Amino acid sequence: MNHILNFEILDKTSLPMVGGKNASLGEMIKAGIRVPPGFAVTTDSYLSFITDTGIKDTIFDILSKVRRDDVSSLNDASAEIQSLISNTPMDDDVQAAIGSGYSQLCQKCNVEDVPVAVRSSATAEDLPTASFAGQQDTYLWVVGAENVINSVRKCWASLYTPRAIDYRNKNNFPHEKVLISVGVQKMVNSKAAGVMFTLNPTNGDPSKVLIEGSWGLGETVVSGSVNPDKFVVDKVMMETSEKTISVKHIKCVHDPDGGEVIDVDVEEDMQAKCCLEELELKKLVEIAKNIEAHYCRPMDIEWAIDEDFPFPESIFIVQARPETVWSQRKKEPLLGKKTGYQLLMDQAMKRIKIPG
Repeated sequence: MNHILNFEILDKTSLPMVGGKNASLGEMIKAGIRVPPGFAVTTDSYLSFITDTGIKDTIFDILSKVRRDDVSSLNDASAEIQSLISNTPMDDDVQAAIGSGYSQLCQKCNVEDVPVAVRSSATAEDLPTASFAGQQDTYLWVVGAENVINSVRKCWASLYTPRAIDYRNKNNFPHEKVLISVGVQKMVNSKAAGVMFTLNPTNGDPSKVLIEGSWGLGETVVSGSVNPDKFVVDKVMMETSEKTISVKHIKCVHDPDGGEVIDVDVEEDMQAKCCLEELELKKLVEIAKNIEAHYCRPMDIEWAIDEDFPFPESIFIVQARPETVWSQRKKEPLLGKKTGYQLLMDQAMKRIKIPG
């Protein structure tokens, strides 16, 4: 049994062992995309935890008694299961494997106690036809093997938040069919971060890349707590057709005193300043196009720019998942009965001058 697996050996076939998020990270590494190093705590580790300790039957017995549309019943079941997971000792072999994986990651990064993101990666998330993403927890800037192990346990417990239980119930997704892996990934010391889509999500136009970003870690953009800078860039001509620079009042950063990430005020002279330089913007579009070409489908991508590295090595992709809104709609011509390919060709032909 593999308790942990390094990202480098993962790909899309690894989903049952490491969940959608971690499988995608490995797939991108194999495609030559810059992804922060790390490892996955496998679904086998989680399954052996709930099975060998004897809490598996108790968990599913509690879930079987949850009454639909009864908030109190849902909350009580969630609290009971999460408490059960939190208070059940983790197998020594699993703890040793996680500790060893973290130690090796520290050596690889040449940092004594490298800060990591500990992210849940369920087997039913980041799928082309599912919207389970964001159901489970993420812990940022975790330092030290013991804290990593505790964060892994919290991620396991988050498989049973009220929101996650309710979502599976309402979508008739059997609880026993969902397993959870956890990704342990080197933190990017982000000067700026955000998201990008390989189509325009406002109208589904596949000839555009939409990029949104702000200062600091990307959590403010993902959570919607800040109004980000926005760029719409043409895939063929690499020209920016829309550019909105917002006033960005807060940023998410690491607090060295508290040892956690917090929101702080952005310096006044930086609030209305564009968070991306032109070269960074173009490089992000190039990376987005490469990821889309590799997956052969529109993608929803999270990016970060590390202030400790020179450009272009500073740009990292920390997550990529299939875009699930426009991708599931019936394929119809977008504008003037033209296909996405025809729209792309029209954009290219506008710039070709034929001598008279």
